[in-house]
Amino acid sequence: MSLFNYLYAVIPMLGILIFVHELGHFVAAKLCGVRVLKFSLGFGSPIGIGNLRLRWVRGGTEYVVAWFPLGGYVKMLGEQMAGVQGEEEDAVEDAAPDEYLNAKPTWQKLFITFAGPAMNLLLPVAAFVIVLGVGLPQRSPVVGMVEAGSPARSVGLEAGDTLLAVDGVALETWDEFERTVRASGGEALELRYAREGVDASVELPVTSRKGLDEFGSAAEVGWVGLGHRRLPALLGVPEADAIAAAAGLRSGDRVMRVGADGAEVEDWESLRRLYAAAGSEEVLFGIERRMGEETENLDLRVPALGDLAALGVIPATILVHDVNPELPAAAAGLESGDLILAVEGKPVGSFASFAETVRASGGSPLAITYARDGATHTVEIAPKETTVPGPYEIEGMDQKVYLIGITQLLATLPGSLYVEKIVNPLVSIPKAAEMTVDETARFLRGLSRFASGELGSDQLAGPIGIAEIARKSLDLGWQHYLGTMILISINLGILNLLPIPILDGGQALIFAVEGIKRSPISVRSRELVQQMGLTLIIMLMGLAFWNDLSRHWSSFVEWLRSTGL
Repeated sequence: MSLFNYLYAVIPMLGILIFVHELGHFVAAKLCGVRVLKFSLGFGSPIGIGNLRLRWVRGGTEYVVAWFPLGGYVKMLGEQMAGVQGEEEDAVEDAAPDEYLNAKPTWQKLFITFAGPAMNLLLPVAAFVIVLGVGLPQRSPVVGMVEAGSPARSVGLEAGDTLLAVDGVALETWDEFERTVRASGGEALELRYAREGVDASVELPVTSRKGLDEFGSAAEVGWVGLGHRRLPALLGVPEADAIAAAAGLRSGDRVMRVGADGAEVEDWESLRRLYAAAGSEEVLFGIERRMGEETENLDLRVPALGDLAALGVIPATILVHDVNPELPAAAAGLESGDLILAVEGKPVGSFASFAETVRASGGSPLAITYARDGATHTVEIAPKETTVPGPYEIEGMDQKVYLIGITQLLATLPGSLYVEKIVNPLVSIPKAAEMTVDETARFLRGLSRFASGELGSDQLAGPIGIAEIARKSLDLGWQHYLGTMILISINLGILNLLPIPILDGGQALIFAVEGIKRSPISVRSRELVQQMGLTLIIMLMGLAFWNDLSRHWSSFVEWLRSTGL
């Protein structure tokens, strides 16, 4: 992909973020009566061809769009040190004494300083308002699957139930329910739900088990065994003497139709209902069976027992499709076609739960029970730390996760979705503010993990990494692109509040100290703290650049080799 494609994605994004940040400083300075000498979007000389320049002067302020777009600044009268201030006073002869920044009271200085980061934190609110106005796809709080042996199964919850409230708090999306369960600490929840138009309540037990937190690290999380995605009607026949096996069914068969009238089967739940409703002695199953790379369609007659469990079939939640020969599953003897039944003696209800258990194992051996040719086997497999592509599959932005090296035959089916569309600003603005607060809180949690060393410094991305993320998100659509912009805007807003000299937070700290001591900090002290802050920023930027370059180092070496140098 050409350099232009990356610039096409990243320059508008950073241009908007920087413009919004500097606009905050500019508007706040104007409101406080501070003379703004220059408002520059970008660094360097103004963009121009011949005598035409993107530069103009209005109301004593020079506005510039400069060549280097990764930055920008607002220059205010009286902003620099006393030694330079004198030169500014000579250059701006018509300036009134109260137009200088250093002549303003402390609260106005802080207001001007914090206005930039505040605008970066307000931009996501505006972005979310736009997204809500267009329509935001959300996962409905409708149960797609109930895992075998789970707390949810023990209290009688079923696929298709609509979850209404948890502990008295109404649910709008599945994500709200999932977050509540995972953060419950294993405490039971009072769940209100609806089934076929009738409301009911139940005390839902929560099991605390090892899983993954929001940053992919192993942690204790709550689990109830409910999933949003639906199970396909993929049969598992673990026992050779099952009635299903005698009828010709086998693991991996997918039921497409049921009955003489050929009623279509959408998922496992619809298969269960159609089979239970069959009144004749035999039920016709329209089967799709894989034969290597091809599929074969069969019609098989099975006894009408009213219950799939009595027939001897279970959902084939993990029917092994491929086994990576370089990972532990192959060494343990797992093969394509094996039906995984349990991990550590507990039933496997979904591939998602199985994958989370493997990834959270830390490499500790897991006892995995599987069925093959009607016989049951148990093996111990120690997951291996493996490098896999990151969320955007960007070169070098890989992740290390624990895997055993299998893929399932058929993925789960999408759950119930709806489009949340809010055009009334009295409703959308508070909702957008709440969404921004949630994203900001998540960023702060990540920042604290980074500061404590729990998240590695190799996850810090520089301009190259940001450009790649912008390009990939743009490829996925405007909502992904806007989501990336929201995250980066929150990053800029929070990071600029850090009390590091040359950042807004550091400048605010200096103003606060001067306000307390009622006198300016000495030129020498200001120079010292600014040099310290600049050194720290350069070190962080250097680390980010190194991460960017090291990710592409092998590609650069290959390019050199291809040139014959």
